[in-house]
Amino acid sequence: MEVIYEDNHIIAVDKTCREIVQGDKTGDKPLSEMLKVWLKEKYCKPGNVFVGVTHRLDRPVSGVVIFAKTSKALSRLNEMFRVGEVRKTYWAIVKNRPPQDEGELVDWLVRNEKQNKSYAYDTERPNAKKAILRYKLIAHSDNYYLLEIDLKTGRHHQIRCQLAKMGCPIKGDLKYGFDRSNKDGGISLHARSAEFIHPVSKENVRIVAPVPDDNLWKALSVDR
Repeated sequence: MEVIYEDNHIIAVDKTCREIVQGDKTGDKPLSEMLKVWLKEKYCKPGNVFVGVTHRLDRPVSGVVIFAKTSKALSRLNEMFRVGEVRKTYWAIVKNRPPQDEGELVDWLVRNEKQNKSYAYDTERPNAKKAILRYKLIAHSDNYYLLEIDLKTGRHHQIRCQLAKMGCPIKGDLKYGFDRSNKDGGISLHARSAEFIHPVSKENVRIVAPVPDDNLWKALSVDR
């Protein structure tokens, strides 16, 4: 667990694809509980330590995850994420070049609970939610392309689903059409940064997560 930002109200972690944000059926220890132990030891705190979950990343996704250290910050951050006041930028490595080097994707996503998968459609249909993102090609190698994604809505598996529908499945993402898994078991989708007005101090905050320790990531992100 790597802490990349901390103040009196907020703490942010650079999540790996092996970590989970909240407890789930696997029984693995989530980052929220790991942070409580870390804070308790760092500040020699007696009793329980408060750590609130403000948003989530899928397990196979890496990058910035923000937690609240106070109840005031938690309630305000939850609302900020809900109404889109936190600008989240993602990087994704895909195997096909997109039809255009930059553009906006607008789809209607339907979530299948049993499959834990979303399906994208061009038109509205029952139980569908509108999904919007902007993407830009920022680097490429002989075989892979690095896209920067500005997420406008927060739907289930949105980036994974919409990029796959465009014909650009994310490297390692077997669920959405990539042909083989990554060695680390994750997918090449990284929550690169989060930018927002601090819920308490009202100052501008930008938190950036370094790219994963991987040769392809490093090659594509050099000078960025």
